[in-house]
Amino acid sequence: MLTDLRHLLRLFAIGRCFARQDALFLLREAPMGAGIRGMLGLFQALFGRRRPDLREGERLAAALSDLGPSFIKLGQVLSVRPDLVGAALAEDLGRLRDKLPPFSWAEAKAVIEAELGAPVETLFAHIETEPVAAASVAQVHLAETSDGRAVAVKVLRPGVEAAFAHDLALFAWLAEAAERHVADMERLRPRDVVASLRDWVAIELDLRLEAAAAGELRDNFSNDPDVLVPAVDWQRTARRVMTVQRIEGLPVEDRVALQDVGLDLHDLAARVIRVFLKQALRDGYFHADMHHGNLFVSRPDGTAAGGTTAGGRLELVDFGIMGRLDMKTRRFMAEMLGAFLTGNWRRAAEVHFEAGYVPADRDVNAFAQACRSIGEPILDRPVTEISIGRLLAQLFQITETFGMRTQTHLLLLQKTMVTVEGVARSLDPEINFWEVARPVIEDWARENMGPEAQLREAATAMIDVVRRLPQIARDLEVMAAGGVVERTHPAPSEIQALLNARQRQPLIWALWAVAIMLGLTLLA
Repeated sequence: MLTDLRHLLRLFAIGRCFARQDALFLLREAPMGAGIRGMLGLFQALFGRRRPDLREGERLAAALSDLGPSFIKLGQVLSVRPDLVGAALAEDLGRLRDKLPPFSWAEAKAVIEAELGAPVETLFAHIETEPVAAASVAQVHLAETSDGRAVAVKVLRPGVEAAFAHDLALFAWLAEAAERHVADMERLRPRDVVASLRDWVAIELDLRLEAAAAGELRDNFSNDPDVLVPAVDWQRTARRVMTVQRIEGLPVEDRVALQDVGLDLHDLAARVIRVFLKQALRDGYFHADMHHGNLFVSRPDGTAAGGTTAGGRLELVDFGIMGRLDMKTRRFMAEMLGAFLTGNWRRAAEVHFEAGYVPADRDVNAFAQACRSIGEPILDRPVTEISIGRLLAQLFQITETFGMRTQTHLLLLQKTMVTVEGVARSLDPEINFWEVARPVIEDWARENMGPEAQLREAATAMIDVVRRLPQIARDLEVMAAGGVVERTHPAPSEIQALLNARQRQPLIWALWAVAIMLGLTLLA
């Protein structure tokens, strides 16, 4: 009861803030009783003001900014959920920038010294006392280490953990109530929104996790001439402090500066798209916040690690929001995009059914027709009007018609693709996402979906079964003696399903036969 009262008082403060920014429209449109609608009207009368000069999304973004760090992050999460808030609101929330006044150098210095266990003067030969960037979670100071390396030092804002903990508890309470009392809300999975927010916040509030994300992405692009991910200085990184290699490139949004140093903007735009697709398809791990502020470009006279020329190389920063895709999802993505690229609407529909995203009792022909209704109007349009982001947004809009449960990982992917496309078009308005994407998708599909890929997958599964066979035999002995075992290997039904999936592939059948013989040898 006390918890509910605390949440209700917090809701009162939130409602007042929403009224001041003329953002109560979002609550008024939600399914609710007459009593709550009357209370919203009272809030508007007592605290509200009209702001007709701003779009609804801009007013909502202003309210979320006023409410602090947790709500700014909530807005960023909602920006990847057009199925919840609509495409227009999602687009405006996607522009929500996380900027707050900086905290004092004395506070920042205290955090650095407490976390790293040494005086700032010992850790750094020089550090700027004024931050170059300040957000709701942290701020960044430029510095030079005692061994002469140029670095950027990110420091968490004091007290930010407690603020997030209180608000995340409120969000979870609201999401659970919405799923319980609002029709169709369970399909939209608002609790998953809160779970996504909690995951993002967990990374942002432990800078070691963000540093690890940067390290993984850097490993993925270690020999790639298109990308530079800053190296982490682990000796100067802890839970509330992260130190990384300083990025010296030009902001990607400064077209004039990029042209002044002789960079080809069309080539750079294609590189932005290509780098994203490499992350999503090749690695299954992608920077999910690739907006202008997080992208820089090395100058033509710059030099990368190892002495290679790094002109026009993309330099990425801020690894607090990352996306991960398993192989099944990557195959879905490649096949779905390939089907739309070629106008194969039937295949586009089948891919959704095979992935389990559309309930099996729905009509695949009707879904193929829906895919055609989305794809055909854009395929014959001029290059400047073809938007893969718009296509994906429209595709997600038909989810309600076909009873599809929201796939939150795909929505994060879609949001990132829209952002990447926007960055690329800001560099070259004539860039054709499809044209750049096609060879990347085709190359990946040949390598990961052709006969050789199937052979590798079967071999991996075969080795896994061989490894488990001795344990399976021991479990059978326990079961024969009347005991109970904890199942750590596939159930018979799972093995049978795996075999059935391959029954039309003689080569893979042969491999399974070899696996069984090898297993029997191991058991002998």
